[in-house]
Formats: sequence, structure tokens, C-alpha cells
Amino acid sequence: MSTSAKPTHPTRAAVVRFAGDSGDGMQLAGTQFTDTSAVFGNDVATLPDFPAEIRAPAGTVAGVSGFQINFASTDIHTPGDEVDVLIAMNPAAFKAHIEDVRPGGIVVVNEDEFTKINLRKAAYADGYDPLDDERYTQRFKIVRVPITRLNTEELSSTGLGAKDVGRCRNMWALGLIYWLYDRPLDTTIAYLEDYFGKKKKMPQVAEANVKALRAGYYFGETAELFPARFQVPRAKAEKGRYRKITGNEAAAMGLITAAHLADKCLIYCSYPITPASDILHSLSALKHYGVKTFQAEDEIAAVCAAIGVSFTGQLGVTGTSGPGLCLKAEAINLAIMAELPLVVINVQRGGPSTGLPTKTEQSDLLQALYGRNGDSPLVVLAPKSPADCFDICIEAARIAMQHTVPVIVLSDGYLANGAEPWRLPDPQAMEPIRVEHPTDPETYRPYRRSEDLSRPWAIPGTPGLEHRLGGLEKEHLTGNVSYDADNHQRMTWIRKQKVENIAAQVPDLEPIGSPSGDLLIIGWGGTYGSIMTAVERAGEEGKSVGAVHLRHLNPMPGNLGQIIKRYRKVLVPELNTGQLRTLIRSRFLIDARGLNKIQGKPFLVDELMDAINLMLDDRWGDRESLSPTEHHVTAVEPLSMY
Repeated sequence: MSTSAKPTHPTRAAVVRFAGDSGDGMQLAGTQFTDTSAVFGNDVATLPDFPAEIRAPAGTVAGVSGFQINFASTDIHTPGDEVDVLIAMNPAAFKAHIEDVRPGGIVVVNEDEFTKINLRKAAYADGYDPLDDERYTQRFKIVRVPITRLNTEELSSTGLGAKDVGRCRNMWALGLIYWLYDRPLDTTIAYLEDYFGKKKKMPQVAEANVKALRAGYYFGETAELFPARFQVPRAKAEKGRYRKITGNEAAAMGLITAAHLADKCLIYCSYPITPASDILHSLSALKHYGVKTFQAEDEIAAVCAAIGVSFTGQLGVTGTSGPGLCLKAEAINLAIMAELPLVVINVQRGGPSTGLPTKTEQSDLLQALYGRNGDSPLVVLAPKSPADCFDICIEAARIAMQHTVPVIVLSDGYLANGAEPWRLPDPQAMEPIRVEHPTDPETYRPYRRSEDLSRPWAIPGTPGLEHRLGGLEKEHLTGNVSYDADNHQRMTWIRKQKVENIAAQVPDLEPIGSPSGDLLIIGWGGTYGSIMTAVERAGEEGKSVGAVHLRHLNPMPGNLGQIIKRYRKVLVPELNTGQLRTLIRSRFLIDARGLNKIQGKPFLVDELMDAINLMLDDRWGDRESLSPTEHHVTAVEPLSMY
């Protein structure tokens, strides 16, 4: 318990957002607050927010970097809708994030940075100071703290230069928020001493950061700016060992685990691209687990190298994002024709073209399904949470190797960078991935089919198992090049049916919330947390609402059509213009409606609740889809806004 003389108020959950210039260390501050809360025992969900530019102009709104964390004493599924405490390190951060703070919320501002020059950089009018604006001072509790000055005074005796001293301001601010929420400093101090003191061999920098952290903490204790502090108790969790994990970290671990379960070497071939690069970074540091990483000169070389890995009998994986998947399309089709295992991880981001490199979106579903020439079926999976990226990568590798088929995993920027607690699985309880390679030349035919229509995966160099591979159509059984019309029809249907047969391994869906009733919500990917929370809230209000979440997008679960028939209406929320909705409408011939958000941000629960109420109250009208505007669903066609 706290030893503070000030009262401590318990609260079930809190949402904190750190925001400042891209050089202010907000990601580090947010990550350390997350780690500390996870170690403390809270459930956590995070939403990092990066500028698109590597170094946007300092002090501008375009250069603002943010990190939001929702930490709670109960299970949570989203990083939160409204912000309880905003830390704004400069005017641009204030301007970019103030409207997300709940009425009555706390806004801690670094008042030293609210100068005329910085206000002008943030595009405020000359002579205007938002900290004096009654629209803000009456809605929020704005706490002015001279963070820059206090940090400089605290570190004046360290011998560091002004630039290095300035870099410690994030730790000063973090210490203040640690005090406000009764968080211990130990985890962050250990990190700073290990990272700077040991790894970077900069003990002076480590000491300065620790000193700044403590100074911010004790400022909260002694200053009269906060009448009280808050405490979020530990969450009740299933017994086990936990760690905080991001989606990209989970994907890397899942791929390594899959390789070990299959007794294969994992070779990850990739070209750096935001926000998928961290998978490559994570795997490159794990060579001692038998991992090999290859940074190719471009996207095409990366996927071709991964196909070469699969040809040799190992686990070939390539990763990318958005426009990189476009470049890989032709080579993916080669893997479809050759019927080789291949795992492609696509961490979706805002598009089209270069689009919004650091923002999340779900706009690559149709590209994953159909973005190749000819009839080119493959398997498409989508994780529902950061931790689920671990399980989905194991499943993708299992399907690819056991069915000799490419598998695309559709992660997204929100899942990749977001974090949550993850209970470490028991390795002994994991099912091995059994892969058989033919060795008998008497019975071997390159395109002889098993019962599920998979072809044999022969390792090059096996005596008597020589065979042709390539992009030209193959003859049934022999694999010889064939231009025969009947053979092409037969092989096209076989490749299609092979993918559809995998549906037999897909578990039946079980709706969340009402098992039947007025409204079914169908979601996929990173929208899971918001949808689950909205359905739970709707149930508490007595509404007949259920939801299913599709991890398997091709083939889809076999009982989806049966579940749809149990409900009067269907709503499909997506971070795109309606791609899954289009598939659902065409496949099941139902009048599914869409809630479509393309703002580079995940859904807010309130946005989903607005849509649920419009559907249940029959106020949706004849529109196929609606769009959230300023956190609320508006009953207007998206095109009518232009």
C-alpha cells in the first residue's frame, strides 16, 4: 500500500496517454509504464501511435508521438475510449490529443514548452494560449508543471550536456505519473541501469535518468497540484507465468515454436517495412534457437527466397505490409502453382500505395484473397489480439506444411505494436506438427493426391524423386508441363477444393453474447476487443446482441451460415470500406450492413454502441454502411461528406 500522506482513491481502470514530440521518448515512457503495470498484476492493453515521418518537424502536430495504456483490475480488451490522464509535453501534443480526454480528466502539461514559438509551430493563432482557454480549463483539470526547468535543475550536477539532460524529461514525467497511480519505480530503475549502464556502457546516463524519474515521483508527493492519487488493484488472473507481449513479438515466437514443433529450420526472408520490421528484428536476435534471417534487397527477392526455403524442405516465411504484399503477388502465385508451403505475414497499414505507414487498417483482405492473376486460392488467417499472433503463426505453419499451400496471416498495425499480458504456454502440451516427406521412388508422383488433396512434399536430392516445378500448368500426377484444356480445368478445381477441404479442421464458431436474437456482429482481426466489449455492454443493457469473430477467412468456418440464420440483422464493423461485408453478402445472400472506419485508428467501443443502437432501433435506413465521425456514428452515406 501507499505510504503517501495524501489520500489514495481506488479505481477499477485508468487510461493514460503520453504525448510529445517524436524525440521526447514517449514510446519509452509508455512502454515502461506498461511493463510496471503488468509486473504489478494489472491487465493491460496499449496503443502506440507513431508519426509517419522518421523525423517530422519538431513541435508540429505531424511530429507528435503518443502512447496510450489502459490498465485495470479486471479483464480488458481495448486500450480505452476516453483518456483519464494526458501528459502533453508541448503545444502540438496538447492540440493533437486534448479532444480525446474525458470531461473532468487530468491534463498534465509541460508549461515550459508553451512558448510563442512552439505555439506557432503547433499552428495556434498568434496571441492565443490554449491553457487559458475556458473551453479547456472548464472541461478538464489542467495541471501546469515546469517539467523542463525542474528536470534541468535536478540534473545540473550530473555533468551531462544540455541535450542529454533534455532527453531525461520523459523519465521525469513518468515518475510523476508513477506517483499519481501509486506505481513502484523498481522495474524502470532496473531497466535503465541495465540498458544504459551495462549494455550501452553509459552509467552516467543511467544515473541521470534514474535521478529524473525519482525527482518527478517526489514532486508529485510534495507539490500541492494533486489533492489525491489513484490506485488500480491487481487483476485476478489464471495461475501461470505471464509476460507482456506485442503482436510482432508474439508472431516471432510463434514462428520459432512452429519450426521446433515440425523439426524444421525457420528461415525468415524479409525486406524492412513499417510496421512489420520488428518481426525481422526480433528473429534476427534469436539465432541460438536455430533461426536464420535474410534481409533481401526488395520484396520480390524476399518472397522468392522464402519459396526456395520451402522447396528445400524447411519452413520458409516472409513478412511485409500493404504495398509489399502487392509486390509479392506474382511469386505467391508461383507457390500456389507449385503447391509449396509458404507463410506470408502481412501487417496491414493504411493505404493505398504508401498510404499511412504507421497507422492501422484492415484494407488488404480482398488483396489477400484475390490479388493475383488467375484462380489462385490460398488460406487466409487473421489474429484477434497481440497474444493471438503467437497461436495464429503456429496454425499458419501447420496448415502450410501439412497441406502444401501458401498461407497469408493478416495482422495489422494495432495488433503488431499493441501489447497485452500473455500467459506462457506449456511446451509439453503443444501438438507436434507432423510432416512426411516421400522417399519411395516406386510410389512417388509429384502431383499424386492424398485424401485431403495435398500433394507430396519431396525434398530435392532424394534419389528417384526428381520432378519439375515452375509457374506453368502441371499435368495431374506427373507434374509435367501441360496445356491440355481438360487437365487445366481439373487442376484448377483441385487447387480450389484443396483449400476448401481445410474447413474440416476449422473449429465451429460459438457466438459471444446472445446465441440468437436481434443482431449478429461479424468481425475479424484486430476489431475483436472493441466488438467483445460492446457486446458485453449491450448484454448488460438487456439487448439481444451476439458476435462471432473470424480467425479463418479462407476457408471460413463451416457453421457460419447456420449462425447467421439465428439473427434478425447482421452488422460487419471493419477498418476498411466494407471488404468482409461484401464477401458475407455475396456468399450468404443476406442484407449485412457495415460500420466502416478508415482513420488509421481502431474502433472505439462507443462507436460500436452507436451502431448497435441504430440497428436495433431501425434507424439505419437503406444505407449499406455508416462511418464514425468524431467518435460517434453518423447516419450519413460516406460519399455525402464530400
